[in-house]
Order: sequence, then structure tokens, then C-alpha cells
Amino acid sequence: MSGQPASASPGGSRDLKQTERIVRGGHGPGAGMVGQKAEDFWSSGRRVLGLLRPQRLRTSLVLALIVVSVALTSVGPRILGHATDLVFAGLIGRRLPEGMTREEAVRWLRERGDDEVADMVGGMDVVPGQGVDFDAVGSVLLGVLALYVVAALVSWLAGFVVNDVVQQTVRGLRSDVEEKVHRLPLGYFDRQPRGEILSRATNDIDNLAQSLQQTLSQVLTALFTVLGMLAMMLWISPLLALVAVVSVPVTMLATSAVMKRSQQLFIAQWRETGRLNAHVEESFTGHTLVRVFGHRDADRARFAEVNDELHSAAWSAQFVSGLIMPVTMLVGNLAYVVVAVVGGLRVTSGALSIGEVQAFIQYTRQFNQPVSQLASMANLLQSGVASAERVFELLDGPEEVESASGALVDDGAGEVRFEGVSFSYDPERELIRDLSLVARPGQTVAIVGPTGAGKTTLVNLVMRYYEVTGGRITLDGVDIATVPRAQLRARIGMVLQDTWLFRGTIAENIAYGRPDATREEVLEAARATFVDRFVHSLPDGYDTVVDEEGSNLSAGERQLVTIARAFLTDPALLILDEATSSVDTRTELLLQQAMGALRADRTSFVIAHRLSTIRDADLILVMEEGRIVEQGSHAELLAAKGAYARLAAAQFAAAATD
Repeated sequence: MSGQPASASPGGSRDLKQTERIVRGGHGPGAGMVGQKAEDFWSSGRRVLGLLRPQRLRTSLVLALIVVSVALTSVGPRILGHATDLVFAGLIGRRLPEGMTREEAVRWLRERGDDEVADMVGGMDVVPGQGVDFDAVGSVLLGVLALYVVAALVSWLAGFVVNDVVQQTVRGLRSDVEEKVHRLPLGYFDRQPRGEILSRATNDIDNLAQSLQQTLSQVLTALFTVLGMLAMMLWISPLLALVAVVSVPVTMLATSAVMKRSQQLFIAQWRETGRLNAHVEESFTGHTLVRVFGHRDADRARFAEVNDELHSAAWSAQFVSGLIMPVTMLVGNLAYVVVAVVGGLRVTSGALSIGEVQAFIQYTRQFNQPVSQLASMANLLQSGVASAERVFELLDGPEEVESASGALVDDGAGEVRFEGVSFSYDPERELIRDLSLVARPGQTVAIVGPTGAGKTTLVNLVMRYYEVTGGRITLDGVDIATVPRAQLRARIGMVLQDTWLFRGTIAENIAYGRPDATREEVLEAARATFVDRFVHSLPDGYDTVVDEEGSNLSAGERQLVTIARAFLTDPALLILDEATSSVDTRTELLLQQAMGALRADRTSFVIAHRLSTIRDADLILVMEEGRIVEQGSHAELLAAKGAYARLAAAQFAAAATD
């Protein structure tokens, strides 16, 4: 007897929804937890880098390629400066008397009173009387061209490898999130809107991927470029290098002040994105109810409110982060002007050649460019880290602890015992108190009571969707808390009031609990639960594709499919939570026969509001406020004239009045 519960979405039960409202309203342990607190930017950034650890070989290759590319690029301006010196030396040398040595030319210039020109010639490799050596200049330019071509190819290869690293990392992160979702306890989903979780698993991961894609190689290139340019500037002139470097702390201080403000704004932006997604998901899922109850205007107003808040947060984040680039450009341009002035003075004094100053000015521009680039990427980095924090919050969520190592009896009869069971969603509000009952093998146990009495909670405890806070539940004498959840749920078939289908064919939806079932077994289950009655009217029969909402099937037809799904798993323990609430009276009568065959020789729990569906139950439990106030057969409870009799009278009276 293998298979999974036919439907595992307890969100449709009334008492669970009531608890969800309590928890979301601020009284539960998870109140206010959505996106309210962000981690430190640097610690989160380190954790993002930790995601790259499985790709460390490729990352090391990227570093090596970037170092080579930056090294080649860094040498370029120095060589171009040499070409400038060759041209300038040729122009000066052509005006000097031929046959002189350079030292004689310097003395000749000083004798004429041209001391500044003499200082310049003294610091240059000038041949008096000789013009520009264009062959040498051409060789230098071709060498620089080849250098830049190789640097570009290496940079392209680094970008190619970075793309592979990022995509592999994000794929692993998506897998981690998918696996994490399946390990989260059901209570986590009670406290989080589905749209919020979807936003973290899709929008936030996509934003993180985009941020890594656009910034990873650029940040590394910018950092190595700064180091390379600084080394070359120190080689040419330590004094000018000091002038250029002074601008860096000024830039960092200004950038840091802006980043502190913009980081909080980016966190708010993605929090509001999650809220908007939650609202859209809820509105689109329930668009029929929105129209039926005339809430379109209110829904539009709510959307406009959340959309405006997202617009405000996004605008503020982008505006504040956009201040970084102008500030860094201003500081860089001021440094550029100072370097040009001081460099010109050094040329006239003969301390530097004009080619060296030209190269240094290029280095200054290339030194400030990556600094400005890093500053301009701050908004992308902050946005990506803000999204990463939200994903990490999901990954750090509490998990279902699976330490059980026990096992159920292979040929167990299906006896279920509640022994002094207590449970509460909210520690301050106990729902079930000291509840004890015995469901004998083969018995059909019906559970009735008003909304919020704890009926669905009772069967959720059997499924171990939640853990009891007191007492224990046994199945064939084995405490279910000692049994792995997968093994326990493989013995149970469950059909909930809210039908849930997956995108696929009707046959695939029926076989969801037993993927290895043959086609004939699927058809047999469909015939036994009367799915076969309506399938042949569909265009493709059992191969008709339904979407997640099952919109091309009626509510009753969807419920029949979920009942067939449970029938196919052939479970030892059956749980029916208002399983026939959406079918017509004639189909319900037919289903009662099918349920009778399905419940034969197995223990069944049936939650029902329509008492007519559970008259033949072996045992009827009447629950009020988490307690069993009455139990017995239908006739016995009517004769007792207690809570059950009042429920029956209320239903019959309502029917008579109608």
C-alpha cells in the first residue's frame, strides 16, 4: 500500500484558516516576520560569495584571466607614452643643430637662455638634427594594438566563464530553495502569504542572478584595475600617484554615506515587491469571488495603494543610489585637474617626460573610472544583496526535524489511538485539551461539530502536519512521532474539502499518489469513483489537460478526481475532509457506495457538516472547542438529545424553512 495523501493542502479547512487569521493578525509566533529585518550588508555579501564555493575552480580561472587582462591593459598607456616621447623627441631634435650630442645641445640651449627647453631635452632621448622615427613609432603602435586585442580576448573569455559560474550558482540556489520548501513545516506557510514565498523563490533569485551577472566580473576587473593602475602610477611618479590616491578615501566616504541610506531603501523595495506579488496572487486566484461580491473597486484601490508604496520605495532607492555616480565623477575630475597641473610643472622641470605625463593622465582616468564604476554598481550590489537576504531568510527558516527511526507494523490493522492529546497553534490559546479516543480497525469514525471546533486539526495531527504538544497518537500501537513522516503518510489517503489538481492530464492527476500505477489501475479507480461518467464527454478523455485551478472542470468533477486519486493509493488509513461537499445529491449517493467499498477493511476518519453523509458511521464524535463532547452512533446520539441532536435539528429545521 503505497502512495501519498491525495491532497495535502490543509489551507481549505475552516479551523485552520481561522488559526491563520489569528497568527497573521499579530498574535501568533510568526506575526510580523515577513521582510521586517535585514542582515548586515557585508555579512550577507560574504554569504553570497560563499554560494560560489562549489564553482571555486572556475572562479579561480576567472581571477587568473582577469589578472592577465588587466596586466596587459595596464601596460598599454605606458607604451603609448613611449610613442609620444618618440614623436616629441623627433620634433625637438629636428630643430637642434645636427652633429651635437644631447649634452652639447643642452648647454647650447642654456647659453641661448632657453633653460626650460634645456631641462626638457635633458630628460629626453633626443638626437639633435634627427626628425621623427616613424618606423619606431609604427612598431610601438602595432605592439599596443596587439596588446589590446589579446587583452580583449582574455576579457571576453573571463566573461564567458563568469556567465557559466553565475548560472551554475543560481541553479544550485534554486534547487536549495526547492528542497527547503519541502522541508518547511506547514506552520511556516500559515504565517507567510503564498505570493511572498513565490516572490522570494522567483523575483528575488532572478534579481540576485542579474546582480551577480552584471557585477561579478566588473567588480573583480575594477578592483584589479585599481591595483594595476596604482602600481603603474607609482612606477612613473610617486608624487603624482599620491595626488591621485587622495581622491579615493574622499570617494569612499561619500559613497559609504549614500550606501547606508540606499541599502535600507532597497530592502523596502523588495519587501513591497513581495507584498504586491502576494496581493496579485490572491486577487487573481480569487478573481471570481472578487467579482461576485463586488470588490473590484476595493481590490483596485488596494492594488493602487501597494503599487504606490512599491513605486515610492523603488524611486527613492534608485534616486539615492543614483547620487553615487555624480559624486564620484566630481571627485575624480578634480583629481584629474590637479594631476594635469602638477604633471605639466614636472615636465617643464625635466623631472618627467611628456609621454610619461600623458601615460599618467591616462592612468589617472583609468584609476578613477573603476572607482566610479564600483560606486555606480553599488545600487545593483545593494539590490542583489537585499534580495539575497530575503532568500536566505527562507533558507534559514525552521525545518521539520526528522529524527524518527521507528517503523510501523507491516500488516497493521489500522487502529488509531489518541491518548491525552493536547495541541495549540498559539501557545496562549489552547485548541485541543487532553483528548482521548480509539478508532478500531475497519471502523468509520465521523467527526462533526461547529466551525473552529478542531475537526481538521485532529486529522492534521494524525498526518503529522503538526506535532502534538501533549500526549501521543499511536497507529497499531506505534507512536507516530517515532515513525518517519514519509512512511506514515504512505499508509494514509487523504481527500480535503478544497480540491487541488496539478497541471497535467486527468489520468496523471489520478495517478499522482501512485506514479507506477498501470493505465488499467487508473481506469479502475476512475470507474469506482464515477470519474468515468464525465470523462468521456471531454475532448481528449483521460488525456484532457487541466491547469492548476482545474478551471475546465466543475467543482464536483474536480472533487471526484481527488477521490479517485485516494482510491488508487489503496491506503490503510483513510481521511475524508468534506470529500463530497461539492457534488450533487445524486452523485453523492453514488459516492456513498464507492466510499463504502473504499472504507471496507480500513480505518476511516470522515469530517462532515452534512449529517446525512455520516449516518452509517460506526462512531460519531461531536467536537466543541477542541473537546469531544459526545460520541456514539447516529441513533444513540439522537436519542441522547445533546449537541448532536441540536446540530441535526438545526439542519433539518433549516431545510424545512427553505
